[in-house]
Amino acid sequence: MLYMSQDETQTKTDRQKQIIAEARRNRELREKTYRERALKLFPHVCGKCGREFSGKKLKELTVHHRDHDHNNNNPDGSNWELLCIYCHDNEHSRYEDSATYSEVTPGGEQASSGSFKPFADLEALLKNKK
Repeated sequence: MLYMSQDETQTKTDRQKQIIAEARRNRELREKTYRERALKLFPHVCGKCGREFSGKKLKELTVHHRDHDHNNNNPDGSNWELLCIYCHDNEHSRYEDSATYSEVTPGGEQASSGSFKPFADLEALLKNKK
């Protein structure tokens, strides 16, 4: 049989207390991050595709900065939206493509490059049918 001395038992207890205290500190720091704050503010649903996340799948839900500035973390979450990893990647790809190929940002209006207007005379045609 192995017996531990009182000093060894005390050292083991102190080490356990240190581990628990460190885990609590880490949790508190995590809760202060913008991801944890966003998860508390918003429902656990992707803002683009509408999928719901819970349990282990919650890690697939990310915080997207609407203005693409990761330093803009307003306490009210006005610059954040929760997106699944797929929609988040898609949003960043669209943003990068728009920056590369045009000045239009995703969701913005793009000027028509053609002169053909397929519905230009539609109103006149509909008036003639009456």
